[in-house]
Amino acid sequence: MRRNELGWNEFLNNSFTEYEQQGYTVGRVMLEHKRLYRVATDNGECLAEVSGKYRFETATREDYPAVGDWVVLSERQAEGKATIHALLPRFSKFSRKAAGLTTEEQIVAANVDTIFLVQSLNYDFNPRRLERYLVMAWESGANPVVVLTKSDLCQDVQGKTEEVEGVAFGVPIHAVSVKDETGLVELGRYFTRGKTVALLGSSGAGKSTLTNYLLGEEKQLIQEVRSDDDKGKHTTTYRELYLLPTGGLVLDTPGMRELQLWEADGAISHSFLDIEALAEQCYFRDCKHANEPKCAVREAIEEGTLEAARYQSYVKLQRELAFLERKNDKRAQLAEREKWKKITSGVRGGKKR
Repeated sequence: MRRNELGWNEFLNNSFTEYEQQGYTVGRVMLEHKRLYRVATDNGECLAEVSGKYRFETATREDYPAVGDWVVLSERQAEGKATIHALLPRFSKFSRKAAGLTTEEQIVAANVDTIFLVQSLNYDFNPRRLERYLVMAWESGANPVVVLTKSDLCQDVQGKTEEVEGVAFGVPIHAVSVKDETGLVELGRYFTRGKTVALLGSSGAGKSTLTNYLLGEEKQLIQEVRSDDDKGKHTTTYRELYLLPTGGLVLDTPGMRELQLWEADGAISHSFLDIEALAEQCYFRDCKHANEPKCAVREAIEEGTLEAARYQSYVKLQRELAFLERKNDKRAQLAEREKWKKITSGVRGGKKR
């Protein structure tokens, strides 16, 4: 069935069994635009929206389908339309705090197997930003891979690659150039039948160029980066999932100017194994790495074996996560209150009738 090409697996199949027995079909969200969804199914593509009941029972933004999600449908094939009744559990999701002042989760990519963290080897190159992406990638449940694009514009590819190795422990790193067609063959092993790869990175990093190369056609509009600071314009304005002619799927995403953590407690330790290992060597178990004697972390910074900037990045992410956890506790209480308001309102409405 076509769903196998779209990434269907045993985990999803077990979750869908009860719905299938009720006569529903299933599809994968390829594109979302203002709560309208283009969904790929065994019968082709259709335009779908959530049912009234689904909308009523949804408490928060993250409960709505995102690109990459699998949804339970009733299809109207003659019209090319469908209604979404439920969302199947996600086996991975890359989330960030939604931009702005509100504390909401924005799901950037769902049900992906591999995340390409894309940075270009020019002015976009930023190890500190990559640390943040790595933390969130590990938290997502998908496997991170660092892709360094535009290697044709870099005079020291080896040096930059070694710099990335210093922050991306054990993560595969590929330096590529679409222009020169170098390093791209190695990426093919991630795009096997039914496997999904999401491309994440800032504007101008080369995500759309890479997507076009993988598709073998100009699906995504390419814009030149600004000559004064080499920063890119937002070429991709929405997330879209593409089925590749060679097998596998690629999810292209807009460049993210703001990338705030959503949840990443264990992932911070995973991403900063070097600092965590040093902390174990401190004389005091509760060492704050400030003025305590025999602090292994401070000694490493003074000796130059640990970058001060990397340690500051670690501290900043820890503080950001602690602040977010406090905000989320309040948000969870409000969501629970709102849920019971809806239920109470529904019961009262039923009695009046």
